[in-house]
Amino acid sequence: MAPRTKKPPAPDTAAAPDTAAAGAADTPPRPVPHVRVAVIGSGFGGLGAGVRLRRAGITDFVILERADSVGGTWRDNSYPGCACDVPSHLYSFSFAPNPEWPRVFSGQPDIRAYLERVTDTFGLRPHLRFGAEVTELRWDEERTRWQVATAAGNWTADAVVCAAGPLADPQIPDLPGLDAFPGKVFHSSRWDHDYDLAGKRVAVVGTGASAAQIVPAIQPLVGSLTVFQRTPAWVLPRADREVTGAERWLHAKLPPTGLLRRAGLFVMRELQVDAFVRRPQLLKLVQQVALRHLHRAVADPALRAKLTPDYRIGCKRILLSNTYYPALAAANTEVVAGGLRELRGSTLVGADGSEHEVDAIVFGTGFHVTDLPIAERVFGTGGTSLAESWKDGMEALRGSTVRGFPNLFFLIGPNTGLGNNSMILMIESQLNYLIDALTTLDTVGAAAMQPTARAQRQWNLELQHRMGRTVWTTGGCRSWYLDEGGKNTVLWPGSTSAFRRATRHVDLAEYELVKRVEPGAPRSAAAPEQVTA
Repeated sequence: MAPRTKKPPAPDTAAAPDTAAAGAADTPPRPVPHVRVAVIGSGFGGLGAGVRLRRAGITDFVILERADSVGGTWRDNSYPGCACDVPSHLYSFSFAPNPEWPRVFSGQPDIRAYLERVTDTFGLRPHLRFGAEVTELRWDEERTRWQVATAAGNWTADAVVCAAGPLADPQIPDLPGLDAFPGKVFHSSRWDHDYDLAGKRVAVVGTGASAAQIVPAIQPLVGSLTVFQRTPAWVLPRADREVTGAERWLHAKLPPTGLLRRAGLFVMRELQVDAFVRRPQLLKLVQQVALRHLHRAVADPALRAKLTPDYRIGCKRILLSNTYYPALAAANTEVVAGGLRELRGSTLVGADGSEHEVDAIVFGTGFHVTDLPIAERVFGTGGTSLAESWKDGMEALRGSTVRGFPNLFFLIGPNTGLGNNSMILMIESQLNYLIDALTTLDTVGAAAMQPTARAQRQWNLELQHRMGRTVWTTGGCRSWYLDEGGKNTVLWPGSTSAFRRATRHVDLAEYELVKRVEPGAPRSAAAPEQVTA
């Protein structure tokens, strides 16, 4: 049955931030449309939110996207060799299985095409607003709603779902001399497809997951390749292959076979959790596999020494590749240990003092993950910014809600990331929590909800206590999972099953509820009503 639809909501003219031009005092303010829910971002999180909202009968919502198409990180990252390191049949929505995945580990074009199909299949196009980058999000305490300012106009919303994601805003290091570099510079997530790398002297800065895919893809094309490696990564073989026509036919004709395949992949990934979060010593065998992989691919002892990490496997993100090491060992490739120190014109100076003339620089230096830029644009109760609230490190209740920011729901919020499984599983768990929260507000007749200080503090104290045993804390590395204070605000220290249980339902004992105020009625100055179990 097709999702229920209804007429768009009537415009809200009572509070209109974008008024008519000065001098036209006799012209009434332009109406500001009001929606039940405003969703920020149209990647897996934002599109998943749209599907679940429609299924819950909530159709007055918009999906605000700053770009001109859907896809999120799978739209932005179109660099050569871009692919997922989670098996395809697990990297999809449970409500939208895809029997036509062409490879065990699918590439960026196939994943982006999948998201476009989800958008069409579930009728999300009418809800999308492109070119609508959120410039400010401000909580209106008097009217218990969010004021949403975007590059494409303004809205008000009862609730906001932030699905902007942590891999949205690229991070380029502030290097001396970078502004004066005369050649081409771009980040891996902003690939310039009009620039021809053939025969060029190219530098790749960074050796993370993106670089491990870019380096093998461009190494045969470029004249010379210089890879600036601050810290080597552990690399395991990538068990990739084409999905046969027979397999695709079977999954299409007998959908339970696809579900069985997905379940098998899920179980295998869940069995790995204990080694990451409780007993890192169990990863020794995996580390030996990675060492053998390195020794088979790299014959030069000096290069092997550069590429051998001095920390336990799993502390930083484990890479999967059969082609990365051979590309680093190629005759036209040089690995500079210690990273990039500065630039002098077209000369790049490594931390070891070595100098390298290049024509182009590709930064594979990750994203603003622990310092989300959107936090600077979000203002909650009392006008406090989310960035200020998170000055000592990001934290939320169950990775989803933050005290001081009523009716703001995160997808892939603080401490919901994974080191070994599919993020789609975590997103769907948070979608369950979101829908239960919205329906609970309707049931109890409240306008908004925010976590109690005690609930948020207790959740995060317990979470960080559990983090102390994980390989991400004890493995001896400094990763992008940690903020400036050394606190892991990114990963979830448990199984996806445990997170699903933790977000199955909203516990009202953990929340303060704000009652609805009828227009014109006096508003109490008292604190929001706290509902206890």
